[in-house]
Amino acid sequence: MSIDLPPYYFRVRENGAAVFRVSNDERMRRIDMQQIAVVNVRNGEIKPQGGRRLSVADLAAIRDWLTERQAILKAREADDLDRAIDYLNTTAQWLQSKATDDDVDRIADRLLLAMHDLRSVLVRRMAERRSGAEEDD
Repeated sequence: MSIDLPPYYFRVRENGAAVFRVSNDERMRRIDMQQIAVVNVRNGEIKPQGGRRLSVADLAAIRDWLTERQAILKAREADDLDRAIDYLNTTAQWLQSKATDDDVDRIADRLLLAMHDLRSVLVRRMAERRSGAEEDD
């Protein structure tokens, strides 16, 4: 029984991944994974592990994974923002139609502070962008 395994496995971590080289010993029916590197998805840093030198193939596979992972995270971030807008809308509808006075008392201060913070950041960022655009003219 032959198992087609990928040559690398990426164990996702908070800021990137631990990179393993995968090998398959069919006689012993074992899968061996040796950690070869750690990659930071934020800054693109690749750190070899265990005194290893990464091959050109290793680096190419890691860089391909990094590019794909960054695209996935960017798409998730955009989706999260769209979902946040939906949550704000459903929260407003819930407050208007179903919330009790106790519900409002329980969440009002925290929600108002979060919305004030968000509004402040949005207004500042939009003003910075507009003033930058005016300087370019």
